[in-house]
Amino acid sequence: MIKLTGIQHSYARSGSVLKDVSFHLRKGEFAFLTGHSGAGKSTILRLILMAERPTRGEVRVSGFSSATIRRREVPLLRRKLGVVFQEFRLLADRTAEENVAFALEVTGARRAAIATRVGKLLAQVGLAAKARAFPHELSGGERQRVAVARALANNPLVLLADEPTGNLDEYATRGIFEIFQSINAAGTAVLMATHDLDLVRAHPGHRVLELSHGELVFDSVADARPTRGS
Repeated sequence: MIKLTGIQHSYARSGSVLKDVSFHLRKGEFAFLTGHSGAGKSTILRLILMAERPTRGEVRVSGFSSATIRRREVPLLRRKLGVVFQEFRLLADRTAEENVAFALEVTGARRAAIATRVGKLLAQVGLAAKARAFPHELSGGERQRVAVARALANNPLVLLADEPTGNLDEYATRGIFEIFQSINAAGTAVLMATHDLDLVRAHPGHRVLELSHGELVFDSVADARPTRGS
């Protein structure tokens, strides 16, 4: 599904950001990507989205490789991925249903099917009653629910979430995470970047990938495997 092999990445000004990072997120898996601010979490998500190419190593996502993907193929890759950001990134002049519909319109979905799909998505995230509300009329948690519905519009294989609860209170955080769990239970893989260690500790059944200064220092799946001879 998603496989990073020997990833190194550097920027001209800040230098090395990732150092020999390797992991494999499998179909239907749920994983937390944790680490301090600047550890490299957002960079990994950008590499998965092919917004950047690694300085060294390879990123493979659902059959696409960072070593060979052409620019015109990147939109095809991204249709297989749903993305949720900390800042919501909703269109301020469009209602909740129009924000979700926009994600379908840009991929050429049939107009007759859009309204039905949007209604189902907003119901899935508990916002059917707020379909015609504008972002400024919604709470932070509700805006993030719209963003999640938008991310799910094209039935992605993987949902990438970059600090999706960073701007939310405890109650809204719990609601968003419950939605992520239901999405995952339905078969969508989830990779959630977060510095909220309380949230991670509260859900010990999920995989944890921990970054520190650009290195993958802990993988709860790999580190739990017995070593040879044990």
